[in-house]
Amino acid sequence: MKKIEKKCWSEYFNKIKSGDKTFEVRLADWKCNIGDILVLKEWDPGKNKFTGRVIEKKITYVAKTKDFKFFTEEEVKKYGFQIIGFK
Repeated sequence: MKKIEKKCWSEYFNKIKSGDKTFEVRLADWKCNIGDILVLKEWDPGKNKFTGRVIEKKITYVAKTKDFKFFTEEEVKKYGFQIIGFK
């Protein structure tokens, strides 16, 4: 098990904190496994800095695909996606 730190915009951070959002979609340019801890650090894009709030979530499911259209075609071809479920 490892801890993986990632930025999380305030809008999504609040949804995760409330329990409304229980997954993440990320470029698969890094590896994670079931049992790892996803450390989400709240990021304020308007101020371009971290807020200091942090949430830790245990990864319970990882699915990878290259069929989504959220990122550039070049990024998708290189990395694919990760869909991360947590609790």
